[in-house]
Amino acid sequence: MAAESTSTSTSTSATPRPGNALLDCLPAEERAALAGGLEWVTMRLGDRLYEPGVALRHAYFPATAVVSLHYVTNSGDTAETTGVGNEGMVGISLFMGGGGATSGSAVVHTSGQGWRLERSLLQSQFITCGALQRTLLRYTQALMTQIAQTAACYRHHSVEQQLSGWLLATQDRMPPGELVMTQELLGSLLGVRRESITQAVGRLQDMGHIRCRRGHISVLNVDGLSACACECHKVVRSELRRLLSLNA
Repeated sequence: MAAESTSTSTSTSATPRPGNALLDCLPAEERAALAGGLEWVTMRLGDRLYEPGVALRHAYFPATAVVSLHYVTNSGDTAETTGVGNEGMVGISLFMGGGGATSGSAVVHTSGQGWRLERSLLQSQFITCGALQRTLLRYTQALMTQIAQTAACYRHHSVEQQLSGWLLATQDRMPPGELVMTQELLGSLLGVRRESITQAVGRLQDMGHIRCRRGHISVLNVDGLSACACECHKVVRSELRRLLSLNA
């Protein structure tokens, strides 16, 4: 069986370091059951955590990294279906009964760290640990909401609105600071031409909401960026918070 494609570097784990919301909301006994199998890994920009049709060997729980889930066409064009950061996990196919393979890919678009868990341990604990099972199923529901919202956003909202919402969602998932991101990569993630991204970036920068320099973007005015975004970012964030709060 083929393994997922990844070049992440690993280190031996102990107690979880920066937080991942799914791991943090588990009761202590279930966190302890997972602790021995969690590896602290560095996820670098461009690392591929899985490819279409390839069975995953690990689930990933980002802490400071952000991962983009893509659909890849036969011609090689891509568009992001959803992003995953410290609110979630990469690898829901491992517990959804589909054999651990998907039709999409997962690529790190913001480098950072997170936790990696071997598939057999995730699957065994998913069956025996009630809180883990409920948490991952609720997260899957939230992920489905985000994918559906993304499809509607691509169809009905402007590039400027999409870009504003994407920047806000990415900022939610990472520590404060500049986002390392080229306009070409943004165009690939949103599935639009680079020229359209350049125009949208220019308008947001002229309004003082962001600052751009080559390969870097900083959010300067969250409220202003929120005013430019469509409702999709708020809908997705609200649904995720609602579902995860059910664990409380």
